[in-house]
Amino acid sequence: MTQSVSAQDVRALRRFNRYFTRRIGALDDHYLGQDRPLGEARLLFEIGDGASLRELRGRLRLDAGYLSRMVRALQAQGLVRVSVPAEDSRLRVAELTPAGRVEVEEQNRRADALAEGLLGSLDERRRGELTAAIAAAERLLRLAAITVESVDAAARDARDCLAGYAADIDARFPEGFDPAALVRPDEVSGDSGAFLVAYEEGRPVGCGALRRLAPDTGEIRHVWVRPEARRLGLARRILDGLERAAVARGYGVVRLDTHAVLTEAQAMYRACGYTEIPRYDHNVYAAHWFEKRLPRPSGD
Repeated sequence: MTQSVSAQDVRALRRFNRYFTRRIGALDDHYLGQDRPLGEARLLFEIGDGASLRELRGRLRLDAGYLSRMVRALQAQGLVRVSVPAEDSRLRVAELTPAGRVEVEEQNRRADALAEGLLGSLDERRRGELTAAIAAAERLLRLAAITVESVDAAARDARDCLAGYAADIDARFPEGFDPAALVRPDEVSGDSGAFLVAYEEGRPVGCGALRRLAPDTGEIRHVWVRPEARRLGLARRILDGLERAAVARGYGVVRLDTHAVLTEAQAMYRACGYTEIPRYDHNVYAAHWFEKRLPRPSGD
């Protein structure tokens, strides 16, 4: 759900964008002093050891026509070659030529020098302050760009997320985990339940499920985030989405359980207003049980 944003916050972000793009030379047709704009330079970097045009489109969020024009321009300069893999004739894969690899190496050298020049004017304390601020900004911008969507629980993205969840906790639980304990699609669909998937740049990176326990009570299951998307605050986003789905379905209470080894999950639930309660189910993997009372929909 989009939150209300103050005009002051909007102006601050736009002001930073203008300063940063100017300071690093993103507006220059000869980015880093090389004979190409930032878009082409970034595309060379992203091609790296080889990437399909489909992957590059998704990763860089580029229009297919615009990407094709840039690739053709780089091909004409002898920096990139495009081939069709024998195993999948639908794909076109871009690779750097030897000249392309030389250019990317020089690009990296110049970018490192630019960064070093900026950081070198600060003392060690201020460098630490700046790099910490950059890390925080990256984390929050990643979180802001992730979308959390309700999907069919039988869809491929939902099942892939559940398979990742099952493999993850199977490795963490001392007794392992039986995938038969996962929720069924019919339990988390329609009026009684929901299945949420978090997407980062088109790729599913997390999930969570809601199902009915009683007429006024829902149960939250399988809140999970892929390792590469952790420590962003995404699990809380998914949990919040499931709570809103519960309110929309008329649930006044949500419950959940968790394993003894999942101490970070227990801490998150407590921080989000959940209270530990006695056992309410027969889940063999559970050691802690939680409950939270939800606000009634406005107008009730």
